[in-house]
Amino acid sequence: MVRFDNVGMRYGSDPEVLRDISFSLEAGSFHFLTGASGAGKSTLLKLLYLAVPPSRGLITLFDRDIASVPRRELPDLRRRIGVVFQDFRLLDHLSALDNVALPLRIAGAPESEIDRHVAELLGWVGLGDHVHLKPPVLSGGQKQRVAIARAVVGRPDLLVADEPTGNLDDASALRLLHLFEELNRLGTTVLIASHNAAMIERLGHPVLHLAAGRLVPA
Repeated sequence: MVRFDNVGMRYGSDPEVLRDISFSLEAGSFHFLTGASGAGKSTLLKLLYLAVPPSRGLITLFDRDIASVPRRELPDLRRRIGVVFQDFRLLDHLSALDNVALPLRIAGAPESEIDRHVAELLGWVGLGDHVHLKPPVLSGGQKQRVAIARAVVGRPDLLVADEPTGNLDDASALRLLHLFEELNRLGTTVLIASHNAAMIERLGHPVLHLAAGRLVPA
């Protein structure tokens, strides 16, 4: 599903944020990504969801060298990836339902299917009574759950999440991580960046650990 070979990443002329990163994620696997603030976790995720190209090295995604993918094909590739951003990136003028429905509408799904599926998903994440509310009136935890629902609504092949439970209490965090596990059981490859060591240990999935821009044993 994913392969990094000796990948390095720098912004402009600054020192490398990531150095000699090599790993692979098998299709259907579930991993956590850990590391202190500034270790490079968010940059690694950006490389995975094609927000930035690497400065050097090879990234293979869905059996394709991303450096050789024509620009016109990148949107289709990105639609196979669900992303939970740390800053949510919701559209304030759209309701919770419409924010979550956006990926399905872009993909051309029928409205009848969208309304039913999105409402069910928002109910599952505990927002069944908030489907018509817009982000400015939602709490941080509620916005986080809308962002997570939007990322998983299309059953992506690859899901990457940057601290998806950071604004949630432990019970809500565990419920949403079980949602990720259910998606994983349906075939989605999952990589979650998290600081929650207790939750990571409880779930028992493999860990990739970054320290000073390098992958090291967890």
